[in-house]
Amino acid sequence: MKTIKRILPLLLAVAALCACGGGKGRQEAVKDGPGKIAVVISTLNNPWFVVLGESARDRAEALGYQAVIFDSQNNPSKEAEHFDNIIASGFNAILFNPTDADGSVVNVKAAIEAGIPVFCMDREINARGLATCQILSDNFSGCVSMGREFVRTVGRTGKYAELLGLVGDNNTWNRSKGFHSVVDRYPGLEMVAQQSADFDRNKAMEVLESILQAHPDIVAVFCGNDSMAMGAWQAVLSAGKARQIKVFGFDGQDDVLKSIAEGNIIATGMQSPALMATTAAEYADRFLKGDGDFSRKIPIAVDLVTSSNVKDYLK
Repeated sequence: MKTIKRILPLLLAVAALCACGGGKGRQEAVKDGPGKIAVVISTLNNPWFVVLGESARDRAEALGYQAVIFDSQNNPSKEAEHFDNIIASGFNAILFNPTDADGSVVNVKAAIEAGIPVFCMDREINARGLATCQILSDNFSGCVSMGREFVRTVGRTGKYAELLGLVGDNNTWNRSKGFHSVVDRYPGLEMVAQQSADFDRNKAMEVLESILQAHPDIVAVFCGNDSMAMGAWQAVLSAGKARQIKVFGFDGQDDVLKSIAEGNIIATGMQSPALMATTAAEYADRFLKGDGDFSRKIPIAVDLVTSSNVKDYLK
């Protein structure tokens, strides 16, 4: 109770400045020596999230902090264990990529109550004003552009499928809603299947293989991330339908960019995991040094990548 009474006035005071509270004690700790920043990533079994985690760690270290990456393995229970460990170990800030928009709220709340600011990267939590800052891709707008490219490429008629990511991740639904805000205007485009593949390449291949057995006449598939797009493309190739079915992804992974350049996958949405990660680390540094004057939610633009501009994005 004493801890809560001590932190509550700080929370109320800083909230008026649009920043989250609980950081003063940690700022004092940083002055005594190198601070510690935890980087909690939903999964490292995906190259995109590896970039997110390593970029956050590297930027935090460049700013003078000790930084440690924690892999939640897409498991909310594992994520909760990480937060318990981080709180007990006296970390000064958390750069956080949640496993679940709802389930991760309790972990962020525990950290804030312990005086540790939390900066969400790429994925958000469903709790207004709890996280210190949420740095997110503009998924909805990015998939509005994807929807337009889908219609331009596929046409205004035809059957298609959609592979969703994790059902508990807001990115899954923001991408789907952005896509459908355009495509649903064309009644001739019929979605015959919409299934989750958990943002996973192998699962996407299996899911699309099953969909193709039931709907061999689909002409396109929209995938909520690039790992699923690569799995879908493999299923399309195995079915001998490379000329029939157009595959669309989202993320901007290197293997998909190469596939677009080779004339296989049609398009992706280029996110900026390194930018989101370095921004989170820099805002954490600012906050720990007493500057909490920044927005609670910061959108990062997403670029549409097709065969016409892919050369600009290939490394």
